[in-house]
Amino acid sequence: MTEIRVLTDESQYRAHSTLFRRAMHWGLPTDEQWSVVLPSYEPGRVLAAFEGDEMVGTTQSFGGTMVVPGGAVVPHAAVSRVGVRPDYTRRGVLSALMREQLSTLAEPVATLRASEGRIYGRFGYGMAGRVRFLRIDARKAVIPGSPTGQVRMVDPDTSDKLLPELHAEFGQDRPGQISRWPGWWARALDRKTEAENRVMIVHSGSDGDDGYVCYKVSEDKDFKHYMEVQDFAWANAHAWRDLWIYLTRLDLIDEINVDAALDDPLHWLFEDPRVVSTKDVYDQIWLRLVDVPRMLAARTYGSADPVVIEVRDTLLPANDGCYRVSPDGAERVEAQPDITIPADLLGAVYLGDTRFSDLAAAKRIEGSRFDEADALFAGSVAPLCSTFF
Repeated sequence: MTEIRVLTDESQYRAHSTLFRRAMHWGLPTDEQWSVVLPSYEPGRVLAAFEGDEMVGTTQSFGGTMVVPGGAVVPHAAVSRVGVRPDYTRRGVLSALMREQLSTLAEPVATLRASEGRIYGRFGYGMAGRVRFLRIDARKAVIPGSPTGQVRMVDPDTSDKLLPELHAEFGQDRPGQISRWPGWWARALDRKTEAENRVMIVHSGSDGDDGYVCYKVSEDKDFKHYMEVQDFAWANAHAWRDLWIYLTRLDLIDEINVDAALDDPLHWLFEDPRVVSTKDVYDQIWLRLVDVPRMLAARTYGSADPVVIEVRDTLLPANDGCYRVSPDGAERVEAQPDITIPADLLGAVYLGDTRFSDLAAAKRIEGSRFDEADALFAGSVAPLCSTFF
């Protein structure tokens, strides 16, 4: 019988990490690499599945906050390191882990990055946000005009302190963005792993530091140079534009690659918008409403007549019921539903990336008045989560 346990010490954490990496077909970390990973294990948030004395499955969460439509910031759990030992798959191990994790989370919402698209819907996670992978032809990229502020390169010791402060100040700028926990920064800023050879640039405007960008440059056998933008945050349009001027005016760069929101207006910066091309669009945010009443009440809604939505949640039945959603908010009611929707698809529409009418056209939900529901849940900007975990 599968037993779920909370892990408590370093030896258990390392076994947890080893199992997860094997499940993902990755190699094992060296002792030096493990010393960087260890701070990301938070006591009380690390779960493992056991069959007798054998660890056979893993999951973990990180506590923080997330922005929802309308700008409110709510407690959030970032779920990661989900894996099952290859010789124990399809025996209910993952189901037991997910059920235990979701039923014990203190946060009302959780998100994860899905390794496979078919796995997490049955646990109530919906594909709630996508991202564009953009390629910029740096040789032809011309942004007219001059910068309005100043940029400076910062050394690693300075960035260790400054970047977390700046991200906390303006890094949660749209729905889906999450806060970053100390263990995340410990890994991201480690010079022997993630931050090796990374360049960090900070922008300053009239009110002080208001943007930053981190990037790496690689060279291929034909001596072409490729920039990978790894972290980019800004408080205003001036900082965003100035940092792009800096990036596109660097010498020796042939191509720039960056992830961006679906509605990012980057191509309008350039004299020739075609220097920006979309290489791919892929799913990014998989969202689980752990506490449906609280999360429906947390966000704002557009202008439309009220709609009654019936939620069905097989894993967390306390969420079952009907909710009246209007421009004034959401509340649980006893009424006939206009729309019936499972928990995973409610997660998919929550941030505004997916529409009720699209789900109805695909025969994924039942009901009527989908146009009104679309208007209520529509967001003013596309969701994005620029923090990988």
